[in-house]
Amino acid sequence: MLKRIKTFAVFATMTALFSAFCLPASAENKKSLYDRLGGAFAIAAVVDHFSDAIIKNPVVGQNSKNPDLKKWSTENLDRLPGLKFMRTLWVCEVAGGPQKYAATKPGKNKLSLEMAHRNLHISPVEFDEVVAELGRTLDHFKVADQEKQEVLTAFAAHKKEVTTGYSNKIANR
Repeated sequence: MLKRIKTFAVFATMTALFSAFCLPASAENKKSLYDRLGGAFAIAAVVDHFSDAIIKNPVVGQNSKNPDLKKWSTENLDRLPGLKFMRTLWVCEVAGGPQKYAATKPGKNKLSLEMAHRNLHISPVEFDEVVAELGRTLDHFKVADQEKQEVLTAFAAHKKEVTTGYSNKIANR
């Protein structure tokens, strides 16, 4: 009987050590970015705030020097609710959620943003301002640094395709 107790104790100790050193520290590490952000409703709140902030932003919104961005931000506001919906779907899918994004203007791949932004002629500087606005929005919602960086990195990965319209416009002058 004593031998069984010792064997069990050794097994229990080894299991605890294995768990402590070989497995992730918590289930939190296993969660998708989508789950860590709080799911669709939390993402929708961020997208709503972010989208309104973009419209008001002096570099990329209603007072932008880019006539295409200025026009969209002043004359197409009736499309903003739909844009917020599409942005929410896009972020949810990119973050690993169950929602599926389907572009109204399909690009090179399922999550490509090139065609949706081509006619806005967004410059690299303007894109960077949108990223900064997204960062400010994430700060507003007190998103943790790790998740904030993951969101910004995922968004920044699309810079080239979002600024393609601008690049093409400059190249054709």
